[in-house]
Amino acid sequence: MNKLLQQAEQICQERGVRFTAQRRQVLEIVCAARRPLGAYEILDAMRKSSGRTAPPTVYRALEFLKAQGLIHKLESLHAFVGCNHPDHPHASQFLICSECGGIDELEDEQVSQSLRRASRASGFTPQRRIVELIGTCESCSRGQSDKRQ
Repeated sequence: MNKLLQQAEQICQERGVRFTAQRRQVLEIVCAARRPLGAYEILDAMRKSSGRTAPPTVYRALEFLKAQGLIHKLESLHAFVGCNHPDHPHASQFLICSECGGIDELEDEQVSQSLRRASRASGFTPQRRIVELIGTCESCSRGQSDKRQ
């Protein structure tokens, strides 16, 4: 996680934006969770470690981190995850396990190109590209097949 935080600091410095202690703390909480976290889960974690924190503080930090590409918002879950590739803009695809809550972030350029072509062909101008596939991960699938036997 230290590498990610150092990368976040460097990205913010290069862009001339402030990576405050609160923003850093929110990023640490999101990345340490290794699962999607809602804003109030993040707020609870902040309150446990640093006392009184107000919801607007968390929401502002989340918006900043999202704008800098350091985290992603999973719309279907109303939750946040750390970005695996914060050093460059990209359109991610997410595989979300409905059993264990695990998330895999993909960066498949062919999927992105297909979506761009289909959008253009339809005369549609996307504002955001969020692809979330909900299903069962390999580990949970193995567990289910073990239960059936």
